[in-house]
Amino acid sequence: MSGLLFVVSAASGTGKTSLVKALLERVNNLHVSVSHTTRGQRPGELDGVHYHFSTKEDFLNLVNEGGFIEYAEVFGNYYGTAQATVKEQLAKGHDVLLEIDWQGAQQVRNLFPESKQIFILPPSQFDLRERLSNRGTDAVDVIEHRLGCAVEDMQQYVNFDYLIINDDFNKALHDLEAVIIANRLVTAQQARRHQALIEKLISPPSA
Repeated sequence: MSGLLFVVSAASGTGKTSLVKALLERVNNLHVSVSHTTRGQRPGELDGVHYHFSTKEDFLNLVNEGGFIEYAEVFGNYYGTAQATVKEQLAKGHDVLLEIDWQGAQQVRNLFPESKQIFILPPSQFDLRERLSNRGTDAVDVIEHRLGCAVEDMQQYVNFDYLIINDDFNKALHDLEAVIIANRLVTAQQARRHQALIEKLISPPSA
């Protein structure tokens, strides 16, 4: 049995992480692969829960060993998704969700063309600037730089299978959940998940 691989990408400040967190509370058998990163821990973050925090040296060693499905450098820090963990979960029939940037999504697309890729957009640049400012962790010049990068990131939406606008959080969450459920109900996927049941149903009835 093989699980489904979902990718969720968005520009910084779009609300991707909050949506994914809420999605996990509503959908069973959906596992988020915890990314590796070289950036420092923020208040409230736990190693192995929010990220696997590592040194740049350890991270690059794993890159050289081919240990990542995807990795990228973002604002001076490295982020990556461990290959072994994802493949193990999929082989067990678990659906896996990767919350990564568009560069990482492109790498995943090359290795897993069957992956379902979702891009999330904010309702406006004004809202995006507000969300970045409300974090209270960055200076004004940093926020403006991130906004400029976000505009470039958002141009990549055309390469994704699904597009969700995060204007109303509950509606965006419903749309995200609908993508997961719809893909689980595809005939080929259902036939794999319920093979024993289907074989019994379509076998000639016993005398």
